[in-house]
Amino acid sequence: MNWHAFEIFLEKIIFNSRWILAIFYAGLVLSLLILSVKFLQELIHFVNIFWAAEDSKFITGILGLVDKTLLANLLILVIFSGYENFVSVIGVAKESEDRPGWMGSVDFAGLKIKLIGSIIALSGINLLSAFLEIETANKEDLAWMIGVHFTFVVTGFLYAYSEKLNHH
Repeated sequence: MNWHAFEIFLEKIIFNSRWILAIFYAGLVLSLLILSVKFLQELIHFVNIFWAAEDSKFITGILGLVDKTLLANLLILVIFSGYENFVSVIGVAKESEDRPGWMGSVDFAGLKIKLIGSIIALSGINLLSAFLEIETANKEDLAWMIGVHFTFVVTGFLYAYSEKLNHH
């Protein structure tokens, strides 16, 4: 048996297995579409109630829209960066004048930092929304939200600090 030929065959299989990830990225694109429907649903609801809404409900409505927008941005970041880092360069974007400046330059460590930052922002928005309705909020749930948010912040800081140490 020719071990070198077997090794080349095995390496081709392993290398081409990265295309399996394309299924996951296509699923994320589908979830982005579903999120956009949810955004439109929330926007329509917000438009219908904003004249009569109290300030806290008005701000909470806007924060809900911002929350979904940040989540959509997070999905795009994961789709583009993940696909380019692990599957293939997005060739059609190379010639596009609309190509985002960060595309192709976010490595895996940078992607994780951006993910953690986005999760902290999403958590902060949800926490702010809860504080705006503090009189009706369950205080135990609010305490858990604060604890979880604090955990995200500390984790984000520790991860960013460890990445800084690794690069020096």
